[in-house]
Amino acid sequence: MNETVLKVPYGQEVEGMNILGLVVFAIVFGVALRKLGEEGEILIKFFNSFNEATMVLVTWIMWYAPIGIMFLVAGKIVEMEDVVMLFTSLGKYICCCLVGHAIHGLIVLPLIYFIVTRKNPYRFLWGIVSALATAFGTSSSSATLPLMMKCVEEKNGVSKQISRFILPIGATVNMDGAALFQCVAAVFIAQLNHRTLDFIQIVTILLVWFFGGGFI
Repeated sequence: MNETVLKVPYGQEVEGMNILGLVVFAIVFGVALRKLGEEGEILIKFFNSFNEATMVLVTWIMWYAPIGIMFLVAGKIVEMEDVVMLFTSLGKYICCCLVGHAIHGLIVLPLIYFIVTRKNPYRFLWGIVSALATAFGTSSSSATLPLMMKCVEEKNGVSKQISRFILPIGATVNMDGAALFQCVAAVFIAQLNHRTLDFIQIVTILLVWFFGGGFI
């Protein structure tokens, strides 16, 4: 187990794509294309077709991704000495994440929906249950996005103008669920490395993922 613990990285800076910059540029560029009128329709149709083709590719990839992930995880498990301890720790981590997501998705978000709309939030959730099941199975916002659009438009009566503008942005920058499990992961990794986090460090983790979880 000690050998496994030493391989867990922490406190390292990770360089990644500037998702926020891309989102802002895409919004501004889309507004500019709309201002062009008929001259911009060619590019708009191109990007619509490109988006549809990309979604098809993502769907294909998600069908085969679990096979590759299975072999990657299996290879790491074989290298570990105390497999029982590993599965015990991971089981607690997974249970903690599931409980957190259940509270967030079934209590907090429906409460916000009810306060804003004064409608039954669980009726809305029932309309997108197939999209939620896909999201749970794939853990991918991109793979779930086409089905989510279909559900909210056909079952919940949301207009295409709203769904096709809001949902792609939300799938990219509104990753509160991802931020939740990443907070738990940070604490989990610290515990694996036998590091005790004080109150200030825990608050710092929460603030970092609260403001930047959707772009990391």
